[in-house]
Amino acid sequence: MKVLILNGSPRVNGNTSIAVNELVKTFEKEGIATEVCHIGNKDIRGCIACGKCSAQGRCVFDDAVNEIAAKFEQADGLVVASPVYYASANATLIACLDRLFYSSHFDKTMKVGASVVVARRGGCSSTFDELNKYFTISGMPVASSTYWNSVHGREAGEAEFDAEGMLTMRSLARNMSFLMKSIALGKEKYGLPDGEPWQPTHFIRDDLK
Repeated sequence: MKVLILNGSPRVNGNTSIAVNELVKTFEKEGIATEVCHIGNKDIRGCIACGKCSAQGRCVFDDAVNEIAAKFEQADGLVVASPVYYASANATLIACLDRLFYSSHFDKTMKVGASVVVARRGGCSSTFDELNKYFTISGMPVASSTYWNSVHGREAGEAEFDAEGMLTMRSLARNMSFLMKSIALGKEKYGLPDGEPWQPTHFIRDDLK
């Protein structure tokens, strides 16, 4: 089994990397392979709503997003980690996730998702909620921990001293490992849940025109 981890920090060895490394060590103990993609310092543009991906099955901009999509399709779980900027995730990461989830058409049902947020002080909860929405619109169960998945630190290396944050990361990795293994067993016995054709609706009423 394998987990793909997206590190959205522009700092290669910053506090977000400390949180990610704690996850990786625990996943390894649980027998789960990991691959970390550091995208926070990449040149990734946002979606321009061209719609080409509906025909191509991939984004028209052939950059790191398409490379990540291929890895995501083969993974059993996805962890998205981000520093907190203005109570939000890194803009590069959001641009990546918008295009990744919209342009890739493979079935994401029952792939396990988890988000990790790192801040000096505040904004963790809003960023945590923001990132989890990518999973919950895609049929992906969200792994939980003993606290919301946040780690605190300002200067590089300070996250190591957030004892509760490190515990939260280890608990998250263990819980996510158990969930992925359980889902794999469930798929063998029961298969995936039945689906229905998409029925897009909106709130514009014809009788009011």
